[in-house]
Amino acid sequence: MCLAVPCRVTAIDGFAATVEAFGERRAVNLMMIADETAVGDYVLVRPGGLAFERVEPERAEETLAMIGQLGQGDGSDVLVW
Repeated sequence: MCLAVPCRVTAIDGFAATVEAFGERRAVNLMMIADETAVGDYVLVRPGGLAFERVEPERAEETLAMIGQLGQGDGSDVLVW
């Protein structure tokens, strides 16, 4: 099963962006997001680096907190994203 992780956008260059979740950064593609995306927004990212939806900050932070509580409580076993 795949899990789309909410990630905070830290940099944007055209359709390419850098996002962060759980202290890890990665490059993603924003082409599937219809709305304008800005640094500080949260996006859902599928495996393979495709961002596909913007998420309200409150919902993203709540989801990240829940993911962080999985497994041993530190989220380390779900960070293979």
